Amino acid sequence: MLKNKKASYNGEFKQNVVEYMHNNHLSQQETAYHFKLGNHDIVGKWERIYYEEGPQALYKERCGRNKNMSSKPRKKKLSKENEEDLIEEVQRLRMENAYLKKLQALVQERTKPKQSKK
Repeated sequence: MLKNKKASYNGEFKQNVVEYMHNNHLSQQETAYHFKLGNHDIVGKWERIYYEEGPQALYKERCGRNKNMSSKPRKKKLSKENEEDLIEEVQRLRMENAYLKKLQALVQERTKPKQSKK
């Protein structure tokens, strides 16, 4: 019988799991099965924390999202000057685009009669 996915484990248990895995040269799956954990990925997570941050890091509560994560991406505020410059650039590019489209249409009109005569 495997334990509930939502179960929480104390730091001492986590440390014992990681140390047991390494002392007995077991895989994450074998260790999860031995301790009746629902998912072997949790053993890998504990192992990473153990070796990156030290055994004491397993005693910290790590619930939910990181504090620096937000649900919506924040829009960067532009200064009025930058905003006006960007608006002017967009207008200039739109005019340039319209000019080039008209130019292309004129060129196509001129080349049509030459093609039809052949």
